[in-house]
Amino acid sequence: MTATRATDQPRFAPGTFAPAPGRGRIGRMLFTHARTEIGLTLRHGEQILLTLLIPVALLVGMSTLDVVPVSDDVQHRVDWVAPRILALAVMSSAFTGQAIALGFDRRYGVLKRLAATALPRWLLVAGKLVAALAVVTVQAVVLGAIAIALGWSPTASGIGAAVLLLVVGTISFGALGVLLGGALRAEAVLALANIVWFVLLLAGGIVVAPDTLPGFLGALVSYLPSAALADGLNDALAHGTLTWTPVAVLVVWAAAATALATRTTKLT
Repeated sequence: MTATRATDQPRFAPGTFAPAPGRGRIGRMLFTHARTEIGLTLRHGEQILLTLLIPVALLVGMSTLDVVPVSDDVQHRVDWVAPRILALAVMSSAFTGQAIALGFDRRYGVLKRLAATALPRWLLVAGKLVAALAVVTVQAVVLGAIAIALGWSPTASGIGAAVLLLVVGTISFGALGVLLGGALRAEAVLALANIVWFVLLLAGGIVVAPDTLPGFLGALVSYLPSAALADGLNDALAHGTLTWTPVAVLVVWAAAATALATRTTKLT
């Protein structure tokens, strides 16, 4: 009679350990990571100032005061201002906010520790983008409600096109944020991200439309992601049309930033 080897029987009965060890499902990990990123963003005072309070202040100020030139064919200033402030909100949360958060995550070793878990690196980035989309959704609802209270009347037929542009714009600016936040020191990221935000706000096609700038400069600015998103949202919400050129510009920026970020992003 052959003796039974110890390896023939399981050492522990099934169900001994709960939860079962091993990597979780991709969808659950993405949801958990995105939820954590959203919570961190909403609890951060500087992020709230950048992503919501400043856009609200600019929306009210630019809609009620004659401080910037607007197109002659608009009935109310807010009709021209609101789409551009939505573009600014996307840039604030997806680019500036994400870049600064990633830079300091690297500085304090958070990213390195997350990379040592079962989370794939691509999911770390995907979680941040999902969180940015959630924040952009909140921004769009709040800013849209305030703009409507100020007299804004967006074209209903352009809502779908505007949603597409907001999603593509968030991905594009999110990729640029990862590119910046993943390559430089946290202090440099903080300074440069805010400088870029101010430059794009004032000269990137948001406050001043590209068609009001001198010929060559206007053509150059129109290919910046800020101008592309602002002009695309204006066409969608003011005229109900989806212009594919801004979408293509945003996609090219997203692809280029993603390709560079995969080569330059560091964990520490």
